[in-house]
Amino acid sequence: MYALRFSRSFLLLCFLTVLCCTPSGKLMAQQKQWLFTLEQTEQLARRQPDSAYIVLKELVATAREKNDLLVEGICLQQIGHIFYNYSNFTQSIDYLLQAEKIFRAIPAFDRLAATLNYLGTVYYSNKQVELAGLQFSEALRINTERKDLKGQAFTYGNMGHWYEKKLMYDTAYRYQQKALSLYVQMSDSVGMAKIFENMGSILEDYARYDSARLCFEKALAINRQHNDAIAQIEILNNLGDVYRKTGHYDDGLRFTRQALMLAEQTQSQYQLASAHRDMARGFELMKVFDSAYYYNEQSRSLVEKIYAASNNQQIAFLETVYEVEQKNGELLRLTAQKRINIIITISVALVVGLLIVLGIVVISRQRLRIRNEKALNEQNKDIYEKSRELMQVELRNKQLEEEQLKTTLGVRSNELSAHTLHLIQKNQLLEELRSKLQEIVDDDKRDQKKQLRQLVQKISLSFNQDNYWDDFRAIFDQVHQTFFANLKRHADNLTPAELRLVALLRMNLSSGDMATLLGISQDSLRVARYRLRKKLNLAEGESLTGFIQNL
Repeated sequence: MYALRFSRSFLLLCFLTVLCCTPSGKLMAQQKQWLFTLEQTEQLARRQPDSAYIVLKELVATAREKNDLLVEGICLQQIGHIFYNYSNFTQSIDYLLQAEKIFRAIPAFDRLAATLNYLGTVYYSNKQVELAGLQFSEALRINTERKDLKGQAFTYGNMGHWYEKKLMYDTAYRYQQKALSLYVQMSDSVGMAKIFENMGSILEDYARYDSARLCFEKALAINRQHNDAIAQIEILNNLGDVYRKTGHYDDGLRFTRQALMLAEQTQSQYQLASAHRDMARGFELMKVFDSAYYYNEQSRSLVEKIYAASNNQQIAFLETVYEVEQKNGELLRLTAQKRINIIITISVALVVGLLIVLGIVVISRQRLRIRNEKALNEQNKDIYEKSRELMQVELRNKQLEEEQLKTTLGVRSNELSAHTLHLIQKNQLLEELRSKLQEIVDDDKRDQKKQLRQLVQKISLSFNQDNYWDDFRAIFDQVHQTFFANLKRHADNLTPAELRLVALLRMNLSSGDMATLLGISQDSLRVARYRLRKKLNLAEGESLTGFIQNL
């Protein structure tokens, strides 16, 4: 227990030293130190998982404060491994999924592929077989795209295991061959040894014992070169199983004894129990029941010790997890309370500051409003005086304009009356000439008729084409400026002759004068008046002259 606490304290001290001594500008160096610390926690997790868990939780919290996603993801991945080793698959999956999300976001595809491989293993252990296959497939895709041969080989091995567990031995063996091919290409003897062991296991399930034995022997030779005692023990036990299944009990016991000796040297309790169990099985097949009973009892005793130690370790780990979670909960509560207190303090300060500012603003605005009102009143007073003066000037100008208009209107009225009188006199003269000429035409003197008729036609033509009407219209428009515009709203389809009649009616001339000016008879004038009434839509009995005068 003392060594456990010392190693945990040492790691925490190293970690805090890294955080305190590393300048903020050297993030890469800091991250390298963190990764070195994570390698130490990975080693610690194999011996004291509870101590590794505490250190990793501290690292996760600090990595989040420093916003170092890579370190946070690796810590979460390692915590997932620890929970898996204790068969807590739900917690393991949760932490691994968090790590997967981070590695996708960074992105860190090498670590993502490794996490997916481990997730597949945990899913399979948790009886979620199809999900396990999906993780392995995605890991293989990532490693293939990255051309990571070692990652591909590792994933092929996992997929071979997966198919073997599904009893699809042909497919499992094919994937193990793919993995072996890649390890041979890379000259990775450790990987080759593991794949040979996997292939031997598949061939053993197929009852192809000679081929299985050859694979196990190749794996054993490689592991002996690397002095990997644990791996040798597993392979020696497998060779013992193959020889026992083929009836070579003595050879089987020989390999099992070698495994037993290595297990005793390495003090590997689990391997030692497995070797004792295989020894008991071999003596049982040889009908040496006392030895079988002895080794079986040794195996049972070791298994009980292993389970007791495992239970104690698991209880200690769960207590550590509970303490850490309780501590984190308390820290979160205190942090939240601290944040609330800070928020309240800041809020009070802000409210007081806002009230002061608001008071200053109100007072300033009040003073500004008074100044503005005073300036506005003075400005309005100036505007009023100027407006009054302008109005008086405009009034005088309008009076002058009205007087000028009255004078102009009087002059134009006189001109219009004179012009009209002139027209009447001219037309009366022409009428007399036409009457006399008509009398001449009616005479029996045939030789003068033709010339006189032409003269009458010219005089008649002068009634219709006299230019005086244009001058008359111009003067009339000046005197009565809006008359024809108002008339057009009642009837906009009047002929020029009808417009002349309306103008003469507006001047209130007699019927005789109007007939003379228009060069028509009294009967034609009455017809023209009737047609004009219809176009103006006058009711029966309504005075035409009165209507036009009101326009």
